[in-house]
Amino acid sequence: MKKIIFQQSKDLLRIILVIIPVAIFIGSMIALFLWLLNLAIHFRFNHKWLLYLLPLAGLLIHIIYQSGGKSSENGNNLLIDEIHQPGGGVPKRMAPIILLTTIITHLFGGSAGREGTAVQIGGSIAAMFGKWFKLDAAQMKILLIAGVAAGFGAVFGTPLTGAIFAIEVLTIASMEYKAFFPALIASIIADVTVTAWGVHHTAYHIALIAKIPYFLSAYLPFDMLLIGKVILAAVIFGLVSYLFAVAVHQIKSVFLKLFKTTWLIPVLGGLIIIAITYLLGKPDYLSLGVDAEYPGTVTIPSAFQPGGADTWSWLWKTIYTTITLGTGFKGGEVTPLFYIGATLGNTLAGLLNTPVSLFAALGFIAVFAGATNTPIACTFMGIELFGSEHALLFAIACFTAYLCSGHTAIYSSQRKMHGETTKRPGRYLHLKLYKYKVDLKKNKL
Repeated sequence: MKKIIFQQSKDLLRIILVIIPVAIFIGSMIALFLWLLNLAIHFRFNHKWLLYLLPLAGLLIHIIYQSGGKSSENGNNLLIDEIHQPGGGVPKRMAPIILLTTIITHLFGGSAGREGTAVQIGGSIAAMFGKWFKLDAAQMKILLIAGVAAGFGAVFGTPLTGAIFAIEVLTIASMEYKAFFPALIASIIADVTVTAWGVHHTAYHIALIAKIPYFLSAYLPFDMLLIGKVILAAVIFGLVSYLFAVAVHQIKSVFLKLFKTTWLIPVLGGLIIIAITYLLGKPDYLSLGVDAEYPGTVTIPSAFQPGGADTWSWLWKTIYTTITLGTGFKGGEVTPLFYIGATLGNTLAGLLNTPVSLFAALGFIAVFAGATNTPIACTFMGIELFGSEHALLFAIACFTAYLCSGHTAIYSSQRKMHGETTKRPGRYLHLKLYKYKVDLKKNKL
């Protein structure tokens, strides 16, 4: 027993010693990425004509991946597959290529995020270090999870969420708990590194909410009416998550069926984005959606204020982002999901007569939870970003949205757990015993 504990402690210490330089490297790369991304977005703000070059930017991205990207184009799904079942490995070129193509997407106005880039940077760097240190398959798996955690935690400034997300996103309703501590260490170090480079994250706040007398009694210190409204809103958040995930996959599928000449797909996608922007007469739904291009722009921060979003802002952002990503542009889905959720929460707050900033925050995390099947990570994200006062509402919103999204995820490589022990324990045990008997018979033969 002592030998086993000693060996486990030795293995954990070794992986942590590897994780420290990996996380610092990842944090530095994320800091560079965020700095370049900010420059690109604000450069486009000052040079609006760049939007009209979006089709050429899409063509350039296509050429980059066709000429040198190879398997890198599978992005986050490649990382998830590699963690589940090691195969061809994660190419070193993934990090620089996704960084470059994401900057190109945002420079010319494509509606995308940044989490996909950060996660791929983290996974690619982790894989590179793993090969250098000659880690075995089990150690490489933990290091890849830590790399994903470091990238996610560093890009949003949420290290605890990054660690939980990295292990929760792999398999629905199942978590690799042994990887949590290394993932948390990597996420914290990467986040600290980003801050050390002088790069800061957008701060969001929920306005103070007046205390409401207990609805039933002093023994039930919750506003039950508010909780009911949260559940209703979360059902809608989950359905919108489903809409987003299905739309991204369907747009990719439809365009691939219609166009055998694949370089035409991003060109057409860019033209569609230009046409929609021209018809709407405003650029609010381009790019990241965090910084305001002009006074009155609908952004994620503005959604936390009364009147800070239009009724259909969430739908327009859904259309913009699914077309952008579905036609081959790069970046990520998460920040657009934040935008969709926050603006939808703003709209629902008006309809349900509830606090705007609270429902913007709930939408912010719940739409993300439904689209990625990560309700635990998103609950903690709410706590890290908005404080713990409304933790109960965060959990209710995230888990309700998750249940209402139909387990349809933006990551096609995410797996479902086989054998639902909590729902059908007898059936699951029976199958395990049956398999055991069959194995015994085979061995005897």
